[in-house]
Amino acid sequence: MPDAPLALTNERLKTPRAAGLAGILFAALFAGSIVLIRLAIPPELGDQGAWLHERAGSVAVGLGLVPFAGIAFLWFMGVVRDRIGFREDQFFSTVFFGSGLLFLAMTFVSAALAGGLLTAHSVEAGRVIDSGLYTLVRAVMLRISNAYAVKMAGVFMISLATIAMRTRVMPRGLTVASYALALILLLSIGRSLWVLLIFPVWVCAVSVYILVSNLRRDPIEEKPV
Repeated sequence: MPDAPLALTNERLKTPRAAGLAGILFAALFAGSIVLIRLAIPPELGDQGAWLHERAGSVAVGLGLVPFAGIAFLWFMGVVRDRIGFREDQFFSTVFFGSGLLFLAMTFVSAALAGGLLTAHSVEAGRVIDSGLYTLVRAVMLRISNAYAVKMAGVFMISLATIAMRTRVMPRGLTVASYALALILLLSIGRSLWVLLIFPVWVCAVSVYILVSNLRRDPIEEKPV
């Protein structure tokens, strides 16, 4: 008697219910990095780089947190897209995905510039300060972080809030708060980078909601192909 045909199944890889922890981890790492770096580096561009030898350790620790925060942020974006599922709108999802990657890329570039200053100062301290390289790199770091990365964070928040409003994957109150906080980031024109702390706090709030929601009920079923 011939063997019965094997039943072929194509099981979809399930996102762990606790995956929302990625956003909380990002919020803790990124906020910690901002606090360490902002407390160590003075906001004025005219400083003489005293922090390069007085607070280099704090800055190095803050910069060391950035790559791990970036990994957690990528996971957070994946968790959000998984939650949206088949209801994902291609237009807003492209803006959401693109702005998130741009924010992350510019954060890495700014951190790399700061790390480069630390390394260059440890090799040739006097030359870095006297040549004007220090002032240039500080200005570029500030421009990338405050003029571009902050704005991309705001666009990321607006795009996700718009998706959430259309698909109802987040509570209405959280969606409205997302728009309000995003506008603060988009309209911020000062040199202070403390305003960027809004972003990890918001990511933490979204992640807590996703985590609690996933643990309380079954994940949303995806549309069959």
